[in-house]
Amino acid sequence: MTHLLVRLAEPDDFDAIARLTVAAYRADGQLAGESGYDQTLIDVSGRSDAGELLVAVDETTGEVLGGVLFVLPGSPYAQLAGPGEAEFRMLAVDPAAQGRGAGEALVRACLTRAAALGCHGVVICTRSFSVPAHRLYARLGFVRTPERDWTPDPGVDLHALRIDLADVPSAVAEASRG
Repeated sequence: MTHLLVRLAEPDDFDAIARLTVAAYRADGQLAGESGYDQTLIDVSGRSDAGELLVAVDETTGEVLGGVLFVLPGSPYAQLAGPGEAEFRMLAVDPAAQGRGAGEALVRACLTRAAALGCHGVVICTRSFSVPAHRLYARLGFVRTPERDWTPDPGVDLHALRIDLADVPSAVAEASRG
């Protein structure tokens, strides 16, 4: 079993984050027909100051397995978060490392951080067809909020999901146990 550490990303992690994020999005079909979004995903240093960039690392090998950007309302990367909410973006796990718990560990770290900051909820967007993401988020207690769904570009349909931290203290408690 992989022993995971979730920590703040360091500049030395940025190349690995860029590589695995593009690979994960491509493997999930999220870059098919996209014009230029891969360049946004590659620009890790450009988003690193917009919030807290977290990585999941294999403690044994030191390999970066996944990354996520945690943001608050008003961040240039916040798409849905309103007052009292946090959001995370660009959650990705290296396709070669999927199924080892890195994605769930990163989500739980975001829930813990949001609770520590006094947020009452966490919101996210997922592609409408991203079945693995929808399964993970449903298992953790996120629910669809279709009134917040949106389409930033033609053919890019984003489903909004939200978790109310007050209703799922077990998710936050488990996250803090790490």
